[in-house]
Amino acid sequence: MSVLDNWKQWEGFLANRLHHAQEEGMSEGAISKLAYQIGDYLANQVEPKNEQERILSDLWSVADPQEQQAIANMMVKLIKNNE
Repeated sequence: MSVLDNWKQWEGFLANRLHHAQEEGMSEGAISKLAYQIGDYLANQVEPKNEQERILSDLWSVADPQEQQAIANMMVKLIKNNE
């Protein structure tokens, strides 16, 4: 089963990666840039597996790059707030 199959598993996976990045001293700017790159990759290469991913994919597809960065930043914030 892929972490993308279940939203809670995906959140857990992201939280784990976020903690690891912070422990390694990655800056907030670098985390934000990486979140954007991951979002762009997922939007262009991975078919959404659940309703939440479909919504994010649809939002990403209509957003300009600045809005996409905001979506990526909100995902990081969501993960931080759900800890």
